[in-house]
Amino acid sequence: NIEIEGYGPGALGVMVTMQAAYYACEWGFGLAFETKIASEMAEFLNRIDETTDMFALGRDPSGSILGGITIDGGEGGELAHLRWFMVSDAARGRGLGRRLIAHAVDFTREAGHAGLYLWTFKGLDPARRLYDDFGFSLVEEVSGETWGREVVEQRFELRF
Repeated sequence: NIEIEGYGPGALGVMVTMQAAYYACEWGFGLAFETKIASEMAEFLNRIDETTDMFALGRDPSGSILGGITIDGGEGGELAHLRWFMVSDAARGRGLGRRLIAHAVDFTREAGHAGLYLWTFKGLDPARRLYDDFGFSLVEEVSGETWGREVVEQRFELRF
């Protein structure tokens, strides 16, 4: 049984490692991606405001982190920013991704945000299906190198 909980010691390292390993193996992302994730997630955790921001982890009964998701509501826009959504290989297909997205959407509504947005890239089909299921709309596509190599970047929005 996977529980959804907040930050705990070591979560930053685990989440950065999980993302860096997956995207290096599956997409060829390297050091630029890992350092971007690590520095931005550390900056976020240093300023988190639990009334507008959320850092949620899926943990198994042993305490191992199997995935996570973040809502960054402190950027000053009308929409909160969904960031760092990740589910480990060990948890794929067990419903954790759907539960994390639902948790993030519920938090965003309860916090009073007008909705949320996320940036991702074309080709992450399982995540795309979840975004579609929750009513996100693709609002922009552009070729870019935000992730450390050229991909088709996509912006999705969900407005309440």
